[in-house]
Amino acid sequence: MTRDWGHEPVLLDEALATWVTDPEGRYLDGTVGAGGHAEALLLRLPKARVIGLDRDPAALALAGARLERFGDRVRLVRSDFAEMEAVLARDGVSVVGVLLDLGVSSLQLDDPARGFSYLEDGPLGMSLGGEVEPGAAALLAEIEEGTLTRILRELGELPGAGRAARAVLEARNHGALRRTGDLAQALRRAGITSPRRLSQAFQALRLATNDELGSLARGLEAAARVLPEGGTLTAISFESLMDRMVKRAIRPPRTGRPIPGAPDPAPRWRPLTRGAVRPSAREVAANPRARSARLRAAERTAHA
Repeated sequence: MTRDWGHEPVLLDEALATWVTDPEGRYLDGTVGAGGHAEALLLRLPKARVIGLDRDPAALALAGARLERFGDRVRLVRSDFAEMEAVLARDGVSVVGVLLDLGVSSLQLDDPARGFSYLEDGPLGMSLGGEVEPGAAALLAEIEEGTLTRILRELGELPGAGRAARAVLEARNHGALRRTGDLAQALRRAGITSPRRLSQAFQALRLATNDELGSLARGLEAAARVLPEGGTLTAISFESLMDRMVKRAIRPPRTGRPIPGAPDPAPRWRPLTRGAVRPSAREVAANPRARSARLRAAERTAHA
């Protein structure tokens, strides 16, 4: 009997089509989560190996159980993928492909104790690292109105960000901001009432709590350093901000007006996808949360 792991890997075939290059290679799954993408790769390539990283101890435990049958072909490490270079250096190994499945997983989102969603009341957590890392409560305890407004506007693309920030800090200053339900109530008092807008506000605080955009920027730079010529980077994004960052990182450089005597800038990546690859209607019907997924992939060009 196949066990239900509670999380379906998104764009699985599309990810394998770009991530997989060497049947006997070593691959890095930078956000291993429940291990779905890694499992599929290991089944497809019986001689391949995977190093799986994740900040979340609960995810690593689940991935460990799922991938246990592959033995020493799998190594799981609690780490932010931004630190992939250091992890690989410690092990003295190299990889031919990097996969980044960005954002929050269904397992994290559906657990009220993790505090990622406004739909159920829970502690103000939102930490991708679980209880071992500071959460949104710590961020909101000290934040100033201008900073919170900027977070809601820039990371959540939230209309009425200033009004929302004032309402949230008013609740905090009156001791009424301890749980996700308190946060949702404060946002509603500011007129943030639709599911879409509430999701945007929670997304913004999650991104800020975990420095996810900073981590992605560092991770993309690290991937360019650890991959050899011909190595592949595959990234699956669920937020437009992250998708734009990946797009900018892998597109060829714009040369503009040439400078006499100066060499043209060499591209670091050769895109493998034309635009963003989106899930099929069939996949979205089976897994509605896949609807916002966007996959981009590129091949590492020769190092300078």
